[in-house]
Amino acid sequence: MNLSKWIELYPELVNAFGQTFLMLGISLSSALVFGIPLGFLIYLTDKKLFIPNRFFHAVLGILANLIRSIPFVILLVALIPLTQSLVGTTIGPLAASVPLSVAAIPFLARLVETSLREIPEGVLEAAVSTGAKLNLIIREVLIPEAMPGIYSAITVTTISLLGYSAMAGIVGGGGIGDLAIRFGYYRYEDDIMFATVFVLIALVQTFQWIGDITRKRSDKRISH
Repeated sequence: MNLSKWIELYPELVNAFGQTFLMLGISLSSALVFGIPLGFLIYLTDKKLFIPNRFFHAVLGILANLIRSIPFVILLVALIPLTQSLVGTTIGPLAASVPLSVAAIPFLARLVETSLREIPEGVLEAAVSTGAKLNLIIREVLIPEAMPGIYSAITVTTISLLGYSAMAGIVGGGGIGDLAIRFGYYRYEDDIMFATVFVLIALVQTFQWIGDITRKRSDKRISH
């Protein structure tokens, strides 16, 4: 593709980047606000040392598994009524952020729960034996010990959301995926499609690099 065509395409590229990062920003923020507490709740209600509650744990676990078991493309369509009621439209990046957020929250919650389960039992028993209250144990023991795993979970969630946001282009969600479909698929302009794939690969590598650095800096077991 010649330079003049890229110059002509430049506004579309800028708009696609903005839409992708808008979808990522909203859905990742939702996952951080609701997914991390949900992961802690699933973990704490299953541990005899803390607040065991079989019913509550089962309900939360089934709900998380139910949403995670639905393929994202189907979730996009199934949540159209909810999307319409929340944002007043079913197309565009804001609308696509609704199913992205719904998919991201239980996904991150399960990863956070897994990170918490990797904390040695001896550390937990020692913390409980001091008589400290639960909120103090969460703040001083669980969060610091699980933080490297939580950073990895956030990295994995971010990269997964980037892939999901590309799928949102199928239903007019906008973003880089939408650009690839409109130009690369409908117009048979393979160079644009390959360029967008290259951009997605570069973004994944960047997110992974940032996530790895953050995780290593938070890991007390690694000497810096």
